This record gives sequence, C-alpha cells and structure tokens, in this order.
Amino acid sequence: MLSALFVKDFAVVHEAELAFGPGMSVISGETGAGKSLLVDALMLLSGARADAGVVRHGAERAELAATFLLDDAPAARDWLVEEALDDEGQCQLRRVIRADGGSRAWINGRPATVSQLTALGGLLLEIHGQHEHQALLDRGHQLALLDGFGRHGALLGEVADLAQAFTSAQRELAALPGGEAASERIELIERRLTELSREDLSPEAVEALLEAHRRQANAATLLAGYGRAIALIGEDEGYSLTQGLRRVRHELGELVGHEPAMAPMLDLLESVSIQLDETQASLERLRDDLDLDPARLQELDGRIGHLHELARRHRVGMDQLAPVKAELEAEYERLRGAAGAADTLRKRLQSLASEWRTAAERLGAARHEAGGRLAGAVESLLAELGMGRARFELRFDPIASGTPDPQGSERVEFLVALNPGQPPSPLRKTASGGELSRIGLAIEVASLGVDPVPTMVFDEVDSGIGGAVAEAVGARLRALGASRQVLCVTHLPQVAAQGHAHFHVSKASAADATRSEVTPLDEAGRIEEIARMLAGREVSKEARAQARRLLSGS
Repeated sequence: MLSALFVKDFAVVHEAELAFGPGMSVISGETGAGKSLLVDALMLLSGARADAGVVRHGAERAELAATFLLDDAPAARDWLVEEALDDEGQCQLRRVIRADGGSRAWINGRPATVSQLTALGGLLLEIHGQHEHQALLDRGHQLALLDGFGRHGALLGEVADLAQAFTSAQRELAALPGGEAASERIELIERRLTELSREDLSPEAVEALLEAHRRQANAATLLAGYGRAIALIGEDEGYSLTQGLRRVRHELGELVGHEPAMAPMLDLLESVSIQLDETQASLERLRDDLDLDPARLQELDGRIGHLHELARRHRVGMDQLAPVKAELEAEYERLRGAAGAADTLRKRLQSLASEWRTAAERLGAARHEAGGRLAGAVESLLAELGMGRARFELRFDPIASGTPDPQGSERVEFLVALNPGQPPSPLRKTASGGELSRIGLAIEVASLGVDPVPTMVFDEVDSGIGGAVAEAVGARLRALGASRQVLCVTHLPQVAAQGHAHFHVSKASAADATRSEVTPLDEAGRIEEIARMLAGREVSKEARAQARRLLSGS
C-alpha cells in the first residue's frame, strides 16, 4: 500500500507531501490545477521515461519519492529480497530528474536502474489513465485483458515457451552447414571422393607414376643405350673397358717387383675393376627390368590423363590433389554430422509443434470459458452504468499461421450491440466517445482484482459520464477499495463523494510563477469542494446541501 508521496519542484508543484491510507482516496481540483501530476509522479517512480520538461521552471532538479508498506504486497517483498534491496518490510522509491534531462533512481536508499523501478513498480501499483479506453480498441490489448481476467499466465507462458523453442530450433536448422542443399552437396562430394580415391595422390606416388611413365615412354632408347654401355664395359668379343683394365693390371704387375711404389696403383686398379663389374651388373638389372610394353605405356598414359583431368576440374596442380581430397573429406564429415543434427532438429520441430498445439488447445478452451464469464460481468456492469440494453460478446478468430505463435492459436475481438435487434459489431466500429468510456470502464472494473497488485490508480477514467452513471462508477470504485487501495483523480462530485479520503489540488499564480498545492480535506473542506464540483465557482447553499447528501450516502 502507498503510504506517502513526496514531490518537489515537479512541473508546477513546488513541494507537496501526502499521506495515504487504505480504501479509496480521491483527488480533485479545477481544470489545469495539476491533479494528474500526482499520477505522473507515480508513473515516473514506476519507471516511466523522464525528460527535463518535468522540472519546475527555475529549479535545478525535480525530486520524487514514494513509500510503500509491504504487508499486502508479498510479490514485491520477495522481489526486494531477491534483488538484495529489502528494508524491514517497507519500500521507498526515489527519483531525481535534473534540468539537463538526466535522472537517477534509488530503491530503499540504494542506486537502482529504471528497469528495476519498472519491475518493482509493476508489483506495487497499477495505473489506469484517462486515455486508456482507447487501448481497448486494439485487439492485442483485448487478448491481453482476457488472459489477465482468466488468469491464463501459466497456460500462456507454456504456449509462448514452446513457440520460442520452435523458433530457436528453426534457426538452428537454418544455420547448419549446407542448409537445405546439404544432401545434394554430400552426394557431389561422395562422387568426387570416389574419383580421387582411384589413385594414390601422395606427392611420392605421383612422382613415381610420372617417373614410370617417362621410363616406359623412352624404353626403346633406354634399352639400346643399356646394351651399348654393357658392351663397352665388358664385351667378350672385341675391345672392352674390362679387358683393357686387365692388360694394364698385368703390365704393372710385371713391374711392381722392380718398383714397389707401384703397389698402391695396382690396388686402385683393382678397385676400379670391382666398380666396373658392379656398374655392369646394375645396367643389366635395369635392362632386364625394362620391357618395351605398349599396353603398360597406355595404362600409364590413362592414369596420368585421369590425374590431369582431376587437377583441371578442381583447378589445382596434380601435386595439390591430395590437399583437395583432405578438404573434401573434412567437409564430408561436417556435412554428415550436420545431416544427422538436421534429422534430430526436424524431429524436435515436429515434437514441439505437437506439444504447442496441445498447449494452445488448452489455452483456447480456457479463453472461451473466461470469455463467457467476462461477457456476463461486463453486461451486468453496463446495466449499472445506464446501458442495460447493450450486449457484449467476444469473438474468437483462429490465426492462419504455419508456425507456432507465442500468443496461441486464436485472436479475440470485443463485440458490442448497443440496441436490441442489432448484430454485435467490433467495439472499434461501434461505440461513440461517451459510450466507449462507459464500456471501457465496465470492462476494466470487471477485470480488476485479478492480480495481486495492492494499489490501483485511476486518472479520470470516469470522463464522459455523469448523473446516476457517475454514482454507480463511484460505488464500484469504493467497493474495490475494500480489497485494494484506490487512488482516483476525478472531476465528478458523485465519484469524489465515495472516497474515504479526499485531496484538493489548487493553483495560485504570482508575478513570477504559478504553483500548485495539494491539501487534504476534512469534512467541511470536502463539502465545499464537492459543492464547487457541483456548482462551479459560485457555490450556493443548494450546492452545499447536495454535497452533504452525496457524502451522507457514501
């Protein structure tokens, strides 16, 4: 419950400090006196956007503070504990707005963010502005109001969570490598890997293949050369290197007895003889290993041609085919893994869609049931507000969506028939300004009290009505004050008379400034103020008598 409100240098208010109690408190005053400034102050303390225009002219800053008792606000008390901002069962919100547009906020004396003010303010009070009836024309607002009336928070949360999970899974599926074309890419990579796997693509293997091709392509030349070299080294008939070497060794061997210094030369000639023998043996092996084989040459031509084609297709040299194959193999593994993940995600999407449909059906059934109750309550209130012949209905329209919607599978439209025999039509197409005010008030009153917010603020929501209807509105607000703290800014004497407490806002102009003051009224003051509201500036005895009658009936 709001227990105190302090305002300093705020718009035309120099300084005001108000104490509030339980029940219904009304705030009245002449047009332009600043009645709604107190509501504006509470909105700023609840996290509304601030600007330098709210600072009183000539002041450096505006200061706002509100104190709440938390006996009737367990949700706010728990929030303060969770945020480590609790202070022995009470709560003070404070906000300072500077003339340069900057602002600071505190909760129980500790610095706080605007988002924290917004979160806490939503647990402490609910503000209904004088233009809020226009919001009733929006179908999104109508659906939210119905869900609030039916206490569908848990059902709506389940539907929204499933829709969000579905959307997240869709994003994951779209982000997988290859996307929808992954299967085609996998097939292409499989074909390319099959082609590349026909050859050993290692640099050593490619070089060996090229070398084999060179030898086979030059086999005739090599065989002839091998034959000539072998003949020169060791031909049995005619001159050869081996025979010449033997003669030299023989001649020197005859002389070594006369010249011992020739012994090392004989050793060198022996070594040369051995190396010639080994060279001849190696040449013979090469000759024997090499066949002039056209079929083999054709095979090697085919293999090298295949490598050239693969290199051209992948736009690399033959020596780079091995890295290309490695990259394709890595991509193949990634895509295969992604394909498996995609299958898993598709199954998850099917499961989430099924769960969402089930949850949306439960929510839809609850909405239909709550819609019937809301329509009955609104029609009953419309009768009290002088529109007893009006009919109020809710129409449910299924949404045409291919994916789960966080708000469920239907939208709602408020319908009203103002006169018998007329078909119900959308509220946005039917009601005039005054009728909309009464219908809106009936809807708001019917849906009040469905949440645990302890303080409800009404800023001229009774605009456009009067007479007996105004008395009914006042009685409804006073009845609401039995279970909630109600603050009501009003210009209607019938509503003001229903209050348990009454504050008057007045405005005085001096040579250099205009100031508003807020004064709590005693019984005599209430009679004068309600009489002024009835009669205007010239208060008559009759007006005072009527004011007393209104107060005595409250």
